Amino acid sequence: MPNDGDTARYRRRSSVVTRAADRPEPPSPRPRPSIPRRGRLAALHSRNFRLLLLGQTVATIGMWTQRIAQDWLVLSLTGDATAVGITTALQLAPMLVFGLAGGWIADHYPKRRVLQATQAATAALAATLAVLTLTGHVTAWHIQLLAAGLGIIAAIDQPVRLAFVTDLVERDHLYSAISLNSSTYQLGALTGPAVSGALISAVGPGWAFALNAVSYAVPLIAFACIDPDRLPHPRPATRAAALAPGGMRALVRRPEIWRPIALAGAFSMFTSSLPVTLSAYARTLDIGPSGYAMFTFVVALGSMLGVLIAAGRTRTTMHGLTWTGCAVAAMYLLATAMPTPWSLACALAGVGMATTLLFTAVNATVQVAVGTELRGRAMGVYLLVFFGCGALGGPLIGAINQHLGPRIGLALAGAVPAAALLLLSLSHFVGRPAAVRPSGASRRPSGTGRESTPHTRSQLP
Repeated sequence: MPNDGDTARYRRRSSVVTRAADRPEPPSPRPRPSIPRRGRLAALHSRNFRLLLLGQTVATIGMWTQRIAQDWLVLSLTGDATAVGITTALQLAPMLVFGLAGGWIADHYPKRRVLQATQAATAALAATLAVLTLTGHVTAWHIQLLAAGLGIIAAIDQPVRLAFVTDLVERDHLYSAISLNSSTYQLGALTGPAVSGALISAVGPGWAFALNAVSYAVPLIAFACIDPDRLPHPRPATRAAALAPGGMRALVRRPEIWRPIALAGAFSMFTSSLPVTLSAYARTLDIGPSGYAMFTFVVALGSMLGVLIAAGRTRTTMHGLTWTGCAVAAMYLLATAMPTPWSLACALAGVGMATTLLFTAVNATVQVAVGTELRGRAMGVYLLVFFGCGALGGPLIGAINQHLGPRIGLALAGAVPAAALLLLSLSHFVGRPAAVRPSGASRRPSGTGRESTPHTRSQLP
């Protein structure tokens, strides 16, 4: 039989439950629209980004048209693959000197104005090369001097352009924007060689240079139409951004930044010189400029597939970057074993896909890891390593192709980065700190009346 004390406690509990039931429930928060995990085209919602993409696509097609004609013209004038490698190096080497300056400019000056100036300067150099070629006065040193000029402009243009992409879209659309921006490069590499090969065969390389000069009218108009007032998160260049805490030292002290950059440099030393190897292959196999254009076309075709895969990513890890690097090295070694031009072309499609996945992931990883105040300089460091290593590899691969054959050059492009990837992976695991228990993991649940002091695993008896 319940006593009077039990009855009183029961009544008190019932009254508490009744009062709680009578209270109105708080309004449920309005559900936020979910962002699709794989919104590959999400960045295209921005009008400004669409304008940037249009101008970039046309300019990149023109650039690749000139690049193929330039390499073939140097090879025709000198008959030396090493000269082609030197030309490539001269176009990439200025990033070593001016790459950090380009990043500094991106953090201090209006990016849209800077890009308009670089596009106009590039068009002027392309027009100069077209006039020299069409009038019959061009020599190898003319091409190399103008290639160096293009490299200086690119050293300023590229960090500003990469940082400007992130200004045009929301943070949730960053991977989509970076991948779509990369797709313009691949689309140019897909279309430009075909256009260049047709022009070289029909009317000569001079008209390829002229077409490139004219194509820069499109990005100049596109940049003029971009509305700075419609940026999602305007990031004005100020002195406060230049004096951001940590500065450049913060970039090299954080492993989530320097490890991906080092990985990109190891692969860039050989992958940036792939056109040099392919031109030597075309000459060795006696398939002419059309064969060279075909090789470059299938690399770009695989790269487009890589872009579509990369655009669906929402995050990357160092573990994933390592496996992607292994895939790049494996595809280069597979291409080495191909006996015929058609089988080599199939393997080159895999090379293009894996390489695009790697560099797109590295680019996104670095941009997400740094703050907005240092993003321009971070891109300057990334491009300095990327193009600087490519410049060092250009003459090296050219000499290997000339004296040992392009097959050996292709094999080393897979084997040497694989060895560097192994060393970088070992440093990642050796430098990993010991696991630490989260500070809240050792606390007792609330309501027990006591809470234990948080401690690490190493302090346990």
